[in-house]
Amino acid sequence: MTTNPSAELLDNLLTATGQTIAVREEVRVWSMSGVERVTFPDGSTAIFKCGKKPFDSEDQALRLAHTLGVPVPQVHASAAVRDGWLGMLMEDLGPSVREADDLDGVTAAVVLHGTRTAPPLPVLGQERLRTLPARAMEHLERLRKADRWQDADDVEDALDRIAQAAEARSAGATLAPFGWVHSEFHPTSLHIGERGWRLLDFARAFTGPGLLDLASWHGTIDPPHPVRLRGFLEQYVTAGGTPDALAPRGGLTAEQWALGWHRMWAVEWFMEQSIRWINDPATDPAYIKAVRRHLTDVLHLLEI
Repeated sequence: MTTNPSAELLDNLLTATGQTIAVREEVRVWSMSGVERVTFPDGSTAIFKCGKKPFDSEDQALRLAHTLGVPVPQVHASAAVRDGWLGMLMEDLGPSVREADDLDGVTAAVVLHGTRTAPPLPVLGQERLRTLPARAMEHLERLRKADRWQDADDVEDALDRIAQAAEARSAGATLAPFGWVHSEFHPTSLHIGERGWRLLDFARAFTGPGLLDLASWHGTIDPPHPVRLRGFLEQYVTAGGTPDALAPRGGLTAEQWALGWHRMWAVEWFMEQSIRWINDPATDPAYIKAVRRHLTDVLHLLEI
């Protein structure tokens, strides 16, 4: 974690909590965030997590979720430093007893989506959803002005087609479940421990269509699988989720709508990362490849 001010953040947090540290152990680290387990002289442990903008308000989301009864790790202390970095000392949940499965996923989603909406969270309603392709196009224009993504006319063409269809296809965005969206809802974000489950990684939580969470559960590495998602949505309803999760929207089945818009949401995020948050031309080939793959899926799923 040499590329971020983790040492300064951790020092601030230790001062705030009156602790001194014995051992730091990396758990997961990348350029924009990192997770470590810290062990104190008395043998007790905590999780130290740091992240840079736009991951710099996770402490607020976790505290809010905890207040509203969502099972999340408790934040002991948090601190910010210059350049938009956040550090947190959190409850150490210990080793997981097993990986989360689909039933765990729907159970957690029902609890999260049933939690009342919280004003501090950003909102992704139909209007915001509809403008995702146009926002992605703005990112592309900035990339091209920087002499990057020059051979991406196909990306521009796809975004233009999606933008033209977005008004009709975004209909139904505020159908239930509409509220808390975790936005990084994968099995790795659900910790199954000896004392039950806890939902992790709230750095990009927002208020919006809960179907985006359900569409993200099986990941984006494999091709989208509408039949599999339909089964997951049915499990969600059986577990207590709203029956409206199965309702058609935007002229599409719920599963097509969810997978298509989740991929479009991912495209806009990848492109914003490429020009704004990561902003490293060396990463362009990987980002362009991912964006092309997702856009192909969007055009197919949203029947454009």
